Amino acid sequence: MDADFSYKKETDAIIGSAFDVLNEIGHGFHEKPYENSLVVEFGYRNIPFLQQPRYPLIYRGVQVSEYVPDLIAFELVIVDTKVIERITDHEIGQMLNYLRITELPVRLILNFKNSKLEFRRVVATTQNFIRRKAP
Repeated sequence: MDADFSYKKETDAIIGSAFDVLNEIGHGFHEKPYENSLVVEFGYRNIPFLQQPRYPLIYRGVQVSEYVPDLIAFELVIVDTKVIERITDHEIGQMLNYLRITELPVRLILNFKNSKLEFRRVVATTQNFIRRKAP
């Protein structure tokens, strides 16, 4: 887990929700059942969330695509459900891009592949987001 514990209360609530989902429905399904189960659990816990909001991906002032995260919780945390062998540097790199696009401060990857929940938390820092202006 990262040394920066900003938003610990919020991320702990999300991780606790993920443990409850995994304990209830088990591991190894596709990603969507976990996303939808988290929606139900967030409702029970009164965790504010958005499911699949859209964020524009801009290149040289033109929207070229969009990023659609699974969930945004507490208006702060990108919640990404995965069913992968393990969380790697590739996913961490994606996290940083997604934080930059959304301008949100925290992202959690929740991996439901195995019977033990794997998760990674990344907090945006100024150093992560030194932006280069397009010429």
